[in-house]
Amino acid sequence: MNRREFLQFLGVSGVLASLPACTTQTSKIPPVLPHLPPITEDKVITVSGLDYKILIRWQDAINSKDKFGHNNDFIAFHPLEKDRGIMWVNHEYVTPLFIRGTARTRANIDQEMTEVGGSLLEVKKENDQWQVVKDSAYNRRLNGNTKIPFAWNTKIRGSTHGIGTMGNCAGGYTPWGTFLTCEENYDMFWGERTSNGVMDPNCWLQWNKYYPRDPEHYGWVVEVEPLTGKSKKLVSLGRCAHECAAVTKGKNGKVVAYTGDDAAYEHLYKFISDSEDSLEKGNLYVANLEKGQWISLRREDHPILMKKFKNQTDIQIYVREAAKLVGATPLDRPEDIEFDPLTGNVLIALTNNKTANNYHGSILKIMEEGNDPASLTFKHGTFLTGGTETGFACPDNLLFDPKGNLWFTTDIAGGSANKGPYEPFGNNGLFVFLRSGTFAGEVIRVASAPTDAEFTGPCFSPDYKTLFLSVQHPGEYSESLNKLSSTWPDGGIPKPAVITVEGPLLDKIISGKL
Repeated sequence: MNRREFLQFLGVSGVLASLPACTTQTSKIPPVLPHLPPITEDKVITVSGLDYKILIRWQDAINSKDKFGHNNDFIAFHPLEKDRGIMWVNHEYVTPLFIRGTARTRANIDQEMTEVGGSLLEVKKENDQWQVVKDSAYNRRLNGNTKIPFAWNTKIRGSTHGIGTMGNCAGGYTPWGTFLTCEENYDMFWGERTSNGVMDPNCWLQWNKYYPRDPEHYGWVVEVEPLTGKSKKLVSLGRCAHECAAVTKGKNGKVVAYTGDDAAYEHLYKFISDSEDSLEKGNLYVANLEKGQWISLRREDHPILMKKFKNQTDIQIYVREAAKLVGATPLDRPEDIEFDPLTGNVLIALTNNKTANNYHGSILKIMEEGNDPASLTFKHGTFLTGGTETGFACPDNLLFDPKGNLWFTTDIAGGSANKGPYEPFGNNGLFVFLRSGTFAGEVIRVASAPTDAEFTGPCFSPDYKTLFLSVQHPGEYSESLNKLSSTWPDGGIPKPAVITVEGPLLDKIISGKL
């Protein structure tokens, strides 16, 4: 397809007028497409017209007792006033080598528990530069020791609350101004248990060796109030390896949340609330792409669920098992989800599925019937496919700007980067699929991440003049402290950080004048 046909296929007829008409004139010098080639350097490198600054890095103090945690991921911004707001940043997991070494002692695990969860930070822009307001009353941490209640009418494995939040990958922001942070790979901390009670205690970080907590207390979407840090685990959205929770409203005003289970052959879920301003009560559904249906996960709707599970709470806890019993479509690691402002479609990053020889991933497009998020029927297609033709592999976090340009990061695992099927792509990067302007229909790489790292959590400031971006897990495949694969950003032990990206190219892209 040429670009015009491609945009028509995507359903973006409104931007076709911005494409240049055919002409035989050669007197004008054609504009140059800004684009970085694949890069393997241990640096953050931005395309001409963009610059970055470090906002905060691992171990920076945020108040008199708390420090910024490790492996920062999802970022969300709650505005307070012009050029000032509260930022939420996830801390997904730890790279043990950089905490206290790889030994699995109680002291090491105690330290690791303080490094995960999330940070609430007051940030403001002064003298054209964003900075964290040190010792702000809003600055606080949620970590592996924070007591968080379950928002549910019955106990979860005998408790009204869980201790700690961890595995926090992506998230969301609600219409009523709260943050959603999603507990993804909780099994790396606590192991896992099936609905039949079979426990698999094997887990990478072995926290359960000293703290035998119930794995069922993790794997939830957690709602956090920006001003107070008050939090709750939303049992209503089910328990799985949640990558994100993208929230919108149906045409009836009720809240709708989409979430993906980031594992090979897992599923896409949608929760339709009973309320216009709460996610605590409603119905959970799972997608069957072949039928174009959202299938209810309510126990009373399926004899097979009535037979398998004794109550709805068990379905919420073991939602993966329930989804498979009712015919959910297995997917290639559904990760981040965003809503296309030009079409209303729901876009889902399907990062990859190596066991199915899908190394490059794609972006799935869900077209709800009547363009209504509360609909229970839909059509689907592919929005973009990774590979050498498009220049990217393994799409992960997604973000739209007001012009409908799709910004996205990639997640090629550090141990696979620049090898085999990933050799042509260099380090992970930040990309933009352009929807308007001279280069509509093109995918460009605008930033490259350090060695072993990925960019995560892209988030715009309210005026769209700044893109906040996490640099996560640089150097995580280092052999030892004496043989580091990355020394970003300070020349020693690598430190995850949040950066700000600004510049005239950002303004051109968002204004559609590129």
